[in-house]
Amino acid sequence: MQEQQFCVKFFQLDVISPTSKNTQTTLDGAEFQEIEIILPTKKAEKQLDEDVKNMMSNLFSCLKTELDLLIDHIKKQDSFYCMYVLVRLNQHVMSAQSSFLSNTFASQLIEVKRSVDQFMQQQIDSIKECRMAKKHKCGILPYVSNLEVFAVNADCLLKSDRKADLEKWYIRLLDTMLEYISVHAADHKTPPQVVKMENYHYLYSLLSQLKISVLDTQRKEAKQKYNEALHSYVTLYFGRPLEKLNTFFEGVQARVASGVKASEVSYQLAYSKQELRKVINQYPGSTVKKGLESLYRKVEKHLSEEGNLLQVVWRAMQEEFIQQYKTLEDLIQQCYPGSMINLEFTIEDILTFFSDIARSH
Repeated sequence: MQEQQFCVKFFQLDVISPTSKNTQTTLDGAEFQEIEIILPTKKAEKQLDEDVKNMMSNLFSCLKTELDLLIDHIKKQDSFYCMYVLVRLNQHVMSAQSSFLSNTFASQLIEVKRSVDQFMQQQIDSIKECRMAKKHKCGILPYVSNLEVFAVNADCLLKSDRKADLEKWYIRLLDTMLEYISVHAADHKTPPQVVKMENYHYLYSLLSQLKISVLDTQRKEAKQKYNEALHSYVTLYFGRPLEKLNTFFEGVQARVASGVKASEVSYQLAYSKQELRKVINQYPGSTVKKGLESLYRKVEKHLSEEGNLLQVVWRAMQEEFIQQYKTLEDLIQQCYPGSMINLEFTIEDILTFFSDIARSH
């Protein structure tokens, strides 16, 4: 700013060359004296700005070139740095009192903004073009795990006057992630439910930590997709550990649906109390626990350590088993009232089975 003010004063850029005269008559004693007074005329502001711009451009012709070289060098060090440059240039444009500097920085700001847009588009393209690593367990996808690093580097832009630029890209970035997690889940030998479950959970947890308000919709969607994947996995792989007992009661319910009273089903030979006891005897506590141990090993093979969801899944399977147990107990009470028939293990036994298995691995 000081350089610009000096140039204006030194070269009298704000004064139009005098071309008019003003004759003034004064009384000095008894004589009149005619004095010629030069009245400089100020230039119009628009013309002055143009002259100053031309003058400063000639004096500092290398400034734009040097800025271009500096910014290119910064971007080559790390593509994330273009965000820092955008923030700083924007601050200079907003605070510059020199019209020449303001215009110079503004033109650079446009170029840097274009670089940021290109960088963000590259992030989105990299998600779509991601190639799955050929390893035993999929784990957290690269673009999902890298989001935390991105968020740290982009924080300066999010806290600046240019936050709207980043928020627009953030939404596109997260929408792309939410879409392509499902796409890439189908490209790995790990069960797709596991890939989706682990990655949506990671994404939801990270967005909850970041607390970026504009991404609240994406955070909720990630949570919903995680819960859906968890439920799908538990349903598919836990199945019905008391399969024969479930099949038996499906037949019972079919009879009830056909018009037989629930309390009279036991009079039918195929669904008598004796037949029910035979099926129940096939599921002593030791057999049930053995089946659960086999299931735990299978789950352990599917889930990755970085996903850190083994205990969450195991707890969900425990809840599913207890729900199935309660359903069977209710059916026994409805269809075989007063028979004193019960499963050979209790809910307390189930809790112990799950707890012991988890602790032993």
